[in-house]
Amino acid sequence: MAEALADFESSTFTAGGTSRAVYRLGTGPAVIVISELPGITPHVADFGRLVAAAGFTAVLPHVFGEDGRAPSNGYVLGSLSKACISREFTVLALGQTSPIVSWLRALAREEHQRCGGPGVGAVGMCFTGGFALGMMVDDVVVAPVLSQPSLPFPVSASRRRDVGLSPADLQRVQDRARSGVCVLGLRFTGDKMSPPERFEHLRQLLGDAFVAVELDSSPGNAHGHKKAAHSVLTEDLDDRPGTPTRDALDQVLAFFRERLAG
Repeated sequence: MAEALADFESSTFTAGGTSRAVYRLGTGPAVIVISELPGITPHVADFGRLVAAAGFTAVLPHVFGEDGRAPSNGYVLGSLSKACISREFTVLALGQTSPIVSWLRALAREEHQRCGGPGVGAVGMCFTGGFALGMMVDDVVVAPVLSQPSLPFPVSASRRRDVGLSPADLQRVQDRARSGVCVLGLRFTGDKMSPPERFEHLRQLLGDAFVAVELDSSPGNAHGHKKAAHSVLTEDLDDRPGTPTRDALDQVLAFFRERLAG
């Protein structure tokens, strides 16, 4: 195991004929942390530590890349190219749920049995941002967080609005939202990979059940967020108290406490 994950317990989870490494840390109700590209970087692991320190079991499944490796331009491009040709991810098609979401749902059910509590939290990031929404199809997922959801790639007007779910899954998500399950979404306002149209569509689909946290990254913004700011909870996190990203992080952890710890 990479040094960045040395304090995590490592195991393997198998569902639907697919086995993946899973890293766990902490105790309490489970929160599934689905890494962004290029994989479980040191910053993603650090976010998992914050989740564990808040009183939860952070569960980090291997999705792509080399677990624990720091990002670089070449590494990101390599992971992206592999993900784009994988049958597990739907990167351009409209109205489809990525096949890997079925595996993630099974993992959530397993972790709920293992960890207990009223349900499971889930955080998707960037390429995997919408996967937490797809996991909400299962009753055990009660605290989904979409951090800069980027699929399908926003290369057209229809794709900028699409939320990456099949019609049946979307209907189930809307039913659960009407029953009281909330969805938390995070993005920087200038992030073209996670466009504003997608959040607006989520507001239309889910109403007040969708809570959007949009951090100002416009030119000259008061907090110095760079134009290309993208990863709210990891690579672009400024952890100093009072910063917008720290406030967003605190809101995510408070969301988990409210929904999973009571």
